[in-house]
Amino acid sequence: MARVLIVDDDEQVRTVFRKALEAGGYQVTEAPNGRIGARLYRERPSDLVIMDLIMPEQEGLETITALRRDFPDVKIIAISGGGRGTAADYLSVARKLGAMLALEKPITPGALLHEVDQVLGRKDR
Repeated sequence: MARVLIVDDDEQVRTVFRKALEAGGYQVTEAPNGRIGARLYRERPSDLVIMDLIMPEQEGLETITALRRDFPDVKIIAISGGGRGTAADYLSVARKLGAMLALEKPITPGALLHEVDQVLGRKDR
């Protein structure tokens, strides 16, 4: 079973994403910020990280940079609703830092599951 780490400061978003991914057959771990997310990934690497970009303590862009430096093959989907800037700006930077995909919030659980399946090579849905 593929493992997915969701890093987002919004507990409701994490819950909705977790339920959709678990229903899709994924094992899910959650983190409320980039610092904890990076620690969890180092302790037990996941097959994919879903990374919000605007969070307290350690933002997603900083976390993407750290993970890509230490784990060059890490697969990351960046997500953002904007926050202090436009979502497109943050998502563009995330792609340049190594995110495989950049998605703008809001995203439906079904659409997220489809994108996760695509990134991880599951085509059987």
